[in-house]
Amino acid sequence: MSVSSPSSSTDTATIGGTSSATTGVAGDLNEGDFLDLMMDQLKNQNPLNPADPTQYMSELASFSSLDEEMQIQESSSESASNQAASSALSMLGQTVSYTDSTGVSSSGTVTSVDFTSSGPTLTIGGESGISLSEVTGAQTGSSTDTSSQSS
Repeated sequence: MSVSSPSSSTDTATIGGTSSATTGVAGDLNEGDFLDLMMDQLKNQNPLNPADPTQYMSELASFSSLDEEMQIQESSSESASNQAASSALSMLGQTVSYTDSTGVSSSGTVTSVDFTSSGPTLTIGGESGISLSEVTGAQTGSSTDTSSQSS
């Protein structure tokens, strides 16, 4: 059986009379490719020593489970990215305290948010490139207490 990969190098190994392919790039095969390979294996199997059909179902279930886990991971990553962007935007106009990469603590008003490939960064008091992880505290514009007590 010959197997070719559409966009990466393919190593073909022969195991027990059947050949299997492994790709050089992770995530290159999808569920349709898996089903095509499974059907080719079924067509070309030895009729005197047929493969166990429960093994194929187990492999398909494992592949589906892996696919779902990858989708959940992508969704979680996207959600974390959106949360970081929302947190950064909510700090606009607020006075924050932060510790820079050299360990110096400072504070100032957040004047802008830049979105980079590594996540949002803040501009605080004219200093740009401050990541959210460097922020140690935040306060809103007014810190006066408006409650009163009566005796």
